[in-house]
Amino acid sequence: MRETIIQIDSINPVEIFGENNSNITLLTKQFPKLKIIVRGNMVKAVGDDKQLKAFEEKMKLILAHFNKFNQLTESQIERLLDEGNDEITNATDNAGDVLVHGNAGRIVKAKTENQRKMVDCIEKADMLFAVGPAGTGKTYTAVALAVRALKNKEVRKIILTRPAVEAGENLGFLPGDLKEKLDPYLQPLYDGLRDMIPAEKITEFVEAGIIQVAPLAFMRGRTLDNAFVILDEAQNATEGQLKMFLTRMGKSAKFIITGDVTQVDLPKNQKSGLVQAMKILKDVKGIEIVELDGRDVIRHKLVKGILKAYEQVEPKQ
Repeated sequence: MRETIIQIDSINPVEIFGENNSNITLLTKQFPKLKIIVRGNMVKAVGDDKQLKAFEEKMKLILAHFNKFNQLTESQIERLLDEGNDEITNATDNAGDVLVHGNAGRIVKAKTENQRKMVDCIEKADMLFAVGPAGTGKTYTAVALAVRALKNKEVRKIILTRPAVEAGENLGFLPGDLKEKLDPYLQPLYDGLRDMIPAEKITEFVEAGIIQVAPLAFMRGRTLDNAFVILDEAQNATEGQLKMFLTRMGKSAKFIITGDVTQVDLPKNQKSGLVQAMKILKDVKGIEIVELDGRDVIRHKLVKGILKAYEQVEPKQ
């Protein structure tokens, strides 16, 4: 039996240990054979050499992650503890790549391994399906990739679309022009844009057609060329609608399709096109699929618990 002591210097220990030592509780579960003690800015572990060596390696990763991102959530701690050291080290290094320099000095990065996979996949493929539960950052990452492509002059426009199931798709009974009608349904996409592009510039881009918003039904008959196109909430597209959308792809276009197959709002007599597309397109060259999960959730820590609870009672799609 021996002991190791790790001193936390120049960082508020609460950032590492968590409120009420919640992160230390996670470490204790990961290393049940070790006795882990926290005092002030110091953490001490007592146990055998093999366990202590593994503990020291994980603590190095945790500290390196915080120093790089200035953030350490319980989800990130769990990922660092769950996955192999090589994979985590690579993810930590790669995830530091800046996607966009946003408003007020905001730096937008891929914060999790699967978000980083989204970045890697869209760099080598022209069409990406990013599916996963709420809060995993799939839509936000997609918007960041679109803004980056526009700023780098890789595309001439960004097109944002989603099925407006709640409004019966045609939106005909809602007041106002097309943009006003769609705004409530495209809010998550707009939220991302507002973090990355000044408000007055967004207005200018919309008026010039550089940023376009339209319901999925309005894609019919169009060829979407030289554009970065995001279809959000794709689980609510019917099989026919999604096939129609995917075949609108023109030359020099990038498509990201996001959705959550556990939150289909279609009538019971209609099947989700996203579920079908992922099955039949999974082996098509040039199409990538990234499946995000609870470990990618970066909202309130309760969201992860809620998703896990629902997974236990809901049937698999």
